[in-house]
Amino acid sequence: MTAVDVDVTELMGVAERVAREAGALVSDGRPDRVTVAATKSSPQDVVTAMDYASEELLRRRLAELRPDDGVLGEERGWQPGGSGVTWVVDPIDGTVNYLYGQPSYAVSVAAVTGPAGVAPDPRTWTVLASCVHAPTLGLTYTAARGAGAWLDGVRLTMGAGPDDLAGCLLGTGFGYLAQRRAVQGRVVAALLPRVRDIRRLGSAAVDLCSVAAGSLDAHYERGLQPWDLAGASLVVTESGGVVVGLRGEPASDEMTVAGPPAVVARLTPLLEELGADSDA
Repeated sequence: MTAVDVDVTELMGVAERVAREAGALVSDGRPDRVTVAATKSSPQDVVTAMDYASEELLRRRLAELRPDDGVLGEERGWQPGGSGVTWVVDPIDGTVNYLYGQPSYAVSVAAVTGPAGVAPDPRTWTVLASCVHAPTLGLTYTAARGAGAWLDGVRLTMGAGPDDLAGCLLGTGFGYLAQRRAVQGRVVAALLPRVRDIRRLGSAAVDLCSVAAGSLDAHYERGLQPWDLAGASLVVTESGGVVVGLRGEPASDEMTVAGPPAVVARLTPLLEELGADSDA
């Protein structure tokens, strides 16, 4: 039971509607040469003018469609609401891909509920509905809590995955700070001999949804923020997968591991052994 009285299917429809509108803005409005508008945690952590424009569109449309709800966005932070529902939005997940013209990026929109008076946190929230729309890839993932997940209207049902890690194709991502990248490189080097292969596609939302769709066997990543995680995490769980952290903790910026339950049960102890949730 959710903490607020809402129709999750209706929320899913809102999520898809605004995600598609923002996706059209981002893809159709992309200039031939995209430039960096700002940087955040490091020179590699970039923002484009379209990140700002996409978030403005999402906030404006959500205010029109759901005026009492809050919004947490990557670029403008948390705006509390009074309904108990907050929209967690990523205007472009995969900004570096967008900058370089790589197709793996998405708009992610999710409705969540959680403790009152604080910004949504993956450790404590309940994701109610979501859409991850990848306009250049032509893929739209949707999910509603307790009702299922879909790829372009086709119900997603996650398989059991390979019988051992040696048969697994893993996805991952890297942080923007040099020290974290050094540790992540060490973890990848240790994992590579033990799995089928590793992919770094550049959009956590797309990667997590790829796990739900079966084009990756699992995904692990340190440093995912709420807007990276919210929409796609529901697609994974509603397709039959799990999304967890390490050492018995929930998924968070410390570590997120997603996949079929049996695969995640094999992968998490190895990641713990390798110290994948540490920067040292």
